Amino acid sequence: MTTVGLEAIKQAAELLTGVIAPTPVEHSRALTEIWGGPVYLKCENLQHTGSFKLRGAYVRLARLSTAERARGVVAASAGNHAQGVALAGRQLGIDVTVFMPRDAALPKVDATRNYGARVELIGRDVAETLAHAEQYAKETGAVLVHPFDHPDVVTGQGTIGLEILSQVPNVQTVLVPTGGGGLLAGVGAALAEAAPHVRVIGVQAERAAAYPSSLRAQAPQTVAPNGTMADGIAVPTPGTTPFEIVRALDIDVITVGEDVISRALLALAERAKLIVEPAGAVGVAAILAHELDLPGPVVAILSGGNIDPVVLLRVLRHGLSAAGRFIHLRIHVTDNPGVLARLLNLLADLSANVMHVEHTRAGVDLSVDEVEISMQLETRGTEHCREVLDALRTAGYRVVGQEGYRA
Repeated sequence: MTTVGLEAIKQAAELLTGVIAPTPVEHSRALTEIWGGPVYLKCENLQHTGSFKLRGAYVRLARLSTAERARGVVAASAGNHAQGVALAGRQLGIDVTVFMPRDAALPKVDATRNYGARVELIGRDVAETLAHAEQYAKETGAVLVHPFDHPDVVTGQGTIGLEILSQVPNVQTVLVPTGGGGLLAGVGAALAEAAPHVRVIGVQAERAAAYPSSLRAQAPQTVAPNGTMADGIAVPTPGTTPFEIVRALDIDVITVGEDVISRALLALAERAKLIVEPAGAVGVAAILAHELDLPGPVVAILSGGNIDPVVLLRVLRHGLSAAGRFIHLRIHVTDNPGVLARLLNLLADLSANVMHVEHTRAGVDLSVDEVEISMQLETRGTEHCREVLDALRTAGYRVVGQEGYRA
C-alpha cells in the first residue's frame, strides 16, 4: 500500500491553484530525431523558484496546524528545496530557517534569503546539513520540512504527473530525475492510478545512485556520493516514504554518467534554448545515452534550472568536450623554425579553430631536438575531430596525447 494516492494528489493540485505556475511542455525536435519517436520536455525549470520543489514545500506548510505554524519551520537543502520552503513560508506567513552546505551555490543562497528565510551555512553536504537541521528542530520546536521524506511533500510533487497527463494525453513513458525519490514517488503514484499504462522511470547520476541497490535489497541503502555535477540529486539514502511507494509500484531506476549529463545540458541550451541544472537534465541524458528501448511519446521532466553561472560555464565546456567540440592535443615536432607556422596553417585549412597553444621544450619524453606543442582546438564534432587527427598523422605529426575525443 502506498501512502500517497490519486485523490490526495488532486486535492494538492487544488491547493496549489494560483500558487504555482502549471509549467509548459515543449516538444523537442532534436531529441525526437535522436530517440526516433516524440519527445517532450516538462519545464519545471520555469517554475517559481526555478524548480519543482515549491509544490511539495507549499503543500507541506499549508497543512501545518496553527500551533505548528507559530513554531516556525526549518529545512535543509543545497538550494532548490530551500527556495521552495522560503517562498512557501513567505506566502503563508510562517518563519523559515534554512540550513545549507557551506559550499552551496551563491545564487541559491541569495535567492533563499531574498524569499525571506534565515539562512545558516553549515556542513560539507546535504546529509550533514540535514543533521544540523534536525538538531535545531529538537532544540527549538521548529517543524522540520524534509526535502522528500513526507507524504505531503510527495503528494505536492505528484501534481506534475497530472499536468503531464493533461498536456500530453498519449504519453507512454515519463523520465524522472531522482535523488531522495519524492518527485519519482509522487509522479509514479499519480500515473499509477490515473494512467496505469504509462511507464515511469527514475534516473539517477551513476556517481550518486542509491536507488538501484536499495531496490535490489528491498530496503533503503546508503551510498557515498562520488563527486557528481548533479548535486541536486546527490542523495546518499532514499527517503523511507518515497522508497516504499517506488518499491510498491515496481518503478525502475536507471543511471547515467557525467559525460552524457553534460552533453544533455549542452543539447538543452543549444537546441531547446533552455537553461537546466545538471540534476534536472538526467532524463534527457538517458535519451542521449541510447540505452533504452521504450514506447513514446516520452516526457522528460526538467526538474530545475538553478545553476551557478560559473558552474554552467564549466559544465558546458565539459559537454563540448564530451560531444567532440573541443579537443586538446599534445604533438611532438622537431624544434625547427617554421614548424609551428606550418602546423597552424594545416589546422586552418582543416577549419579547426585554435583556442590555446603553448610550447614545452623540456620533458622526460622529449628528445633533445623535439618540442611539445599543446593546443586546444574547437571543432564541429566527433567526425571533424577524426578528420583533424587523420590529417595530422598523414602529414607526419606525432600526436602523443588527446583529450575530448574518443575514437
